[in-house]
Amino acid sequence: MRAVLRLVLLAAAVMLSGCASLPQPCLPPAQTMASAELVFGRNIGDRLGVSDAAFANFVANEITPRFPDGLTVIDARGQWRDSTRGILVREPSKVVLITFPDEASKRTGLVAIVDAYKKVFRQQSVLTSVRSACVSF
Repeated sequence: MRAVLRLVLLAAAVMLSGCASLPQPCLPPAQTMASAELVFGRNIGDRLGVSDAAFANFVANEITPRFPDGLTVIDARGQWRDSTRGILVREPSKVVLITFPDEASKRTGLVAIVDAYKKVFRQQSVLTSVRSACVSF
């Protein structure tokens, strides 16, 4: 019986030790939300193919309707390794930051934005990062 009790206590200790790494609740007035970064390359092939005007139209038609509460667009310069050609590709980029309540419909909206960009501008990928954040406005 003592062996079973020790095993149960050991198992409980192991399971509870993970609680130390759980995220702490946000400090008021902050609240837990999702924070997304989307990085859009602007080259098509080896030349600039997505102008500022074309990107602004994309934001107005694809992103803003899905995230009407707000977003931030930042000009950036990115680079990535083209494994097919074995070269480093540098290109102008746009980074879009969006903070939103973490709901399935909003995550689906991110996927729709990425799919639309790849289709409209013939892109292979859009870097997408989503994480939990403590947010206050």
